[in-house]
Amino acid sequence: SLRTRRGYIRGMARTPPEQVQLVAITPASLREVLALKVRPEQERFVAPNAVSLAEAYVHPEAWCRAICADGTPVGFVMLELRPEVPEFGVWRFMIDARHQGRGIGRRGMEAVIEHVRGLPGARELLLSFVDAEGSPEAFYASLGFERTGQVIEGEQVMRFALT
Repeated sequence: SLRTRRGYIRGMARTPPEQVQLVAITPASLREVLALKVRPEQERFVAPNAVSLAEAYVHPEAWCRAICADGTPVGFVMLELRPEVPEFGVWRFMIDARHQGRGIGRRGMEAVIEHVRGLPGARELLLSFVDAEGSPEAFYASLGFERTGQVIEGEQVMRFALT
């Protein structure tokens, strides 16, 4: 219920969730996913979810999921999955400002890594980030991503070895 959900968000904001899962976005969850926002100082690092979903609509290689904590959408991930190349990348990744600092981002990215690891031909997972103060580089590095030295569209590329 909405009352329970509000209590969850306000009353237990720092409690780690029991489960973090990647869940298909449905008509029932779409508005919740669209309402998720990063902190204002993080907005320059990731596009709004509405933009990502619009891009996914015209890019067949896009794979989008809600990041759910105990069944509630609290984040969003969009991957670029091109098994014919093979090339696998994190196109977008975000956790709502109200849910940051609870380990959800780490567990969400670990779920992404495991998903990609299970795909045929997957040897590495790529992502890019804006290299500026407050960037998510340290977060990605703590998970085992390493800079490649490549710069694509002004963003630093990192890779995670899956094998």
